[in-house]
Amino acid sequence: MPQPAPPHSPRRLTAEVDGTFAVFLIGMRINQPWKVWAWLPVVLAMPKMLRELGERPDLGLLATQMQGGLLVQYWRDVQSLNAYARSRDHAHLPAWREFNHRARRARGAVGIWHETYVVGPGQYETVYVDMPRYGLGRAGRLVEAGGHRQSAEGRLRGGPADARPA
Repeated sequence: MPQPAPPHSPRRLTAEVDGTFAVFLIGMRINQPWKVWAWLPVVLAMPKMLRELGERPDLGLLATQMQGGLLVQYWRDVQSLNAYARSRDHAHLPAWREFNHRARRARGAVGIWHETYVVGPGQYETVYVDMPRYGLGRAGRLVEAGGHRQSAEGRLRGGPADARPA
């Protein structure tokens, strides 16, 4: 994973990621808070998975960030995400099976959702002003948002990847 940026960067930056990548959004909703036995294992399973992914960059997770009750993950590609989700050798599949078992018994106590987006070059743009490394900037490299990168339109149009890293 990329090195952490200083807590505050006063420059105007944008993020660049080589090639196609996947954005995975996942969230949980506690519908019946009194059924702690149904939702607490879901809450406790995610940090274990994130630790495992952080220790194993070869699995394909580029960066992750919690946004309230939403977890945003940036993956090298959708194949890596799916391989991790289906692997019997990693933390996700046993946690998913346990969730399904508990969810069936608890009927509506907790809901989970996810969305996956595959993003290619020229299909995203970012800007960070007076921000620490954030969002896609945690997954890619940060570069000065000058020249053709000055506007959202220019960042979407792309250009030479010879920008000096921030």
